[in-house]
Amino acid sequence: MDGNTVIIIVLIIIFAASLYRATFGFGDALIAMPLLALLINIKITTPIVAFMGFTVSIFIFIKKRKKQDLKKIWQLVIFSIIGIPIGLFFLKSINENIVKIVLAFILIVYSIFSLTYPHLYLKTNKSAFAFGIVSGILGSAYNTNGPPIIMYGTLRKWTPEEFRLLLQGVFLPTNLFIIIGHGFAGLWTGMVFHIMIYALPLVLLATIIGNYFNKIIPAEKFEKLIYYFLIGIGFVLLIQSIIKIID
Repeated sequence: MDGNTVIIIVLIIIFAASLYRATFGFGDALIAMPLLALLINIKITTPIVAFMGFTVSIFIFIKKRKKQDLKKIWQLVIFSIIGIPIGLFFLKSINENIVKIVLAFILIVYSIFSLTYPHLYLKTNKSAFAFGIVSGILGSAYNTNGPPIIMYGTLRKWTPEEFRLLLQGVFLPTNLFIIIGHGFAGLWTGMVFHIMIYALPLVLLATIIGNYFNKIIPAEKFEKLIYYFLIGIGFVLLIQSIIKIID
């Protein structure tokens, strides 16, 4: 496969992943990382995916900044930050695969239960601290900070627009720190910038289309799609962890 063909396929993957992120507010990394890693070096893939997610978040914020309600997520942001050093401690003392297997079972069982009993919800944000801390721990230790925040959003019955917008409010600071870290680690190479220059127009187009899709998906159907995706995340984590244990 020649270089031009690889670049075209990479751009198609970036567009598809960005479209999913723009529509639902999450999920781009799970789509993009394994596919891009088949085509280009992981040290190129990682900063591209991080910058791609950050760019989509910026575009969403610019368009919807007046509708952002930080009162609903400030606890998640603060406690996620608090959870980061705890996660670094666990990184040194607890087996990553065991943690991911437990997380996978939680996601699968929670989603199936929620699909079976759809009236499960949280009336207040008093439990936000718990979801935030767990998100920070998993994010810093195992790069899986999304599932706890997504679970919180479904339990709080956020609308599709709220879900997408509020998730960006939580993920945006995290992505920024990740991008800065990649820079210090020397991952921002000429190839990364080359691909991102071509990808930016596609990311913008994906965000525009995702805005439209987000508006037309009924809230009830949107919530079910989220649960199905969480089940998918759970199985991906489970399979990855089992494979690493066997190896």
